[in-house]
Amino acid sequence: MNLSITNLSKTYSNGVQALDNISLEIPTGLFGLLGPNGAGKSTLMRTIATLQEPDQGSIYLGDIDVINEKHELRKTLGYLPQEFGVYPKSSAQDLLNHLAILKGVINSKERKAMVESLLHRVNLYEFRKNRVNDFSGGMKQRFGIAQALIGNPNLIIVDEPTAGLDPGERNRFYNLLSEISENVIVILSTHIVQDVSQLCANMAIINRGKLLYAGRPTTAMDALTGRVWEKLIDKSELTMIENEHHIISSRLVSGNPLIHIIHDENPGNGFKQVPADLEDVFFTKVMGLETAA
Repeated sequence: MNLSITNLSKTYSNGVQALDNISLEIPTGLFGLLGPNGAGKSTLMRTIATLQEPDQGSIYLGDIDVINEKHELRKTLGYLPQEFGVYPKSSAQDLLNHLAILKGVINSKERKAMVESLLHRVNLYEFRKNRVNDFSGGMKQRFGIAQALIGNPNLIIVDEPTAGLDPGERNRFYNLLSEISENVIVILSTHIVQDVSQLCANMAIINRGKLLYAGRPTTAMDALTGRVWEKLIDKSELTMIENEHHIISSRLVSGNPLIHIIHDENPGNGFKQVPADLEDVFFTKVMGLETAA
């Protein structure tokens, strides 16, 4: 089952065009939706999740017309938004049970078995009687995945799921998403390049509502082979190099900028060629540097 998005557009009343003729084909597995803040990622996710209407275009999950058959889509959708609220005094077990009832799991024995299974799956069973409001950030995100899995959905959307997590919790979350995505579509919307590079076999990059790339991360990186050059410079050199070269990215190493530039030939002056990574792809696409010399 694929998720097919065709010519999707959305302009808000303030004139901001959040989606500009987006078309995507998303297969089973983990799909990374990468873009800077304000790129249109959340608008796209909310539209797929039937939380808002597009101005034009279509979305199909298999045979389900998402825009015109919202109720059918919601039966098979799991959604973990960037922020979600919880009842402050509810335990994990009670809250999952309540959410399962709302999702239509009426049989009490079936519901109890489902809740216990989900808590085991996200490694929260021993904390089942603890209040979700008291969980750490990573535990809350794992609970969020548990509630998204109620009813065995075919499509799961997670919006900026690892923001604010420490490295250990992030790795646990990565492993959980990888396991879940073996048989369903999981869309991971994020501005964190590392999330996509570590998890996703397929991806898209959007910015200002436009689709800049869709395909495999490895294909995008291969397209930059031989064009990315690196140099550790003094801070005083940065302005001069900005005037001479197309800088993809800059980060501090021992207090000095380590810069990546894009160039078809050896630029000399101490630059060394390095393999392109997904961060190089991301900044090259967003800054429109594909045709830079």
